[in-house]
Amino acid sequence: MVIPRHLAVIMDGNGRWAKARKLTRTHGHRQGVVAVREIVSNCIDLGISYLTLFAFSSENWSRPPSEIRDLLGLLKLFINKDLATLHKQNVRVRVIGSRVGLDDDIIALLDKAETLTANNGGLNLMIAFNYGARQEITDMVRHLARQVEMGQMTADQISEALVSQSLYTAGIPDPDVIVRTSGEQRLSNFLLWQAAYSEFIFVDCFWPDFDRRQLELALTEYGRRNRRFGGLKTDEPELEQNAVASGG
Repeated sequence: MVIPRHLAVIMDGNGRWAKARKLTRTHGHRQGVVAVREIVSNCIDLGISYLTLFAFSSENWSRPPSEIRDLLGLLKLFINKDLATLHKQNVRVRVIGSRVGLDDDIIALLDKAETLTANNGGLNLMIAFNYGARQEITDMVRHLARQVEMGQMTADQISEALVSQSLYTAGIPDPDVIVRTSGEQRLSNFLLWQAAYSEFIFVDCFWPDFDRRQLELALTEYGRRNRRFGGLKTDEPELEQNAVASGG
């Protein structure tokens, strides 16, 4: 089993988990919080340095108001109940996503989580809340365009590194592997720039069932992957001159 530096997870399937058990979606989301606690503990135990969890997308606001209230309530409960434990575990919490339009009490909780844990040196836990990759990229473009407009730089000075430094994830390494639960096989507007060379692993279980065994199976699969970043491993034969490069 190979341990990645940065694991990102699209936590999908709470509602379907609940439906299969004839429970409410709220029950599914509550059980999903239990799975969050478990994966944080497992990542600490395995020595993973960065964990990003897709908790609430910018598109989730289109869900029924009652479900949104439940999700926000669970976020408040998680921070109020679990923040002290995370702090004791030396976890550093960072929230990525737009805070425009969020209620003041939510913003205060997010700020509290980041401020309290800012100096911790253990697991870096990124919670993607009110996050959408297209919005992130749009915000980055606006930010750099303003700098060009104000004469602080020229357009030719914009580089990939500068783009990365202007995203919500500035200072965070790109994910080595992105896991999505529930059997769905898409990114759903998650870390589009950062996922350029991530390995994707799609698992059939719903998020509340994603336990230590499921995590280890996913990491075992990750360890089988041959990550070339567009090049060749030193022990791989060169392609024939007339071969078509796949770019893999």
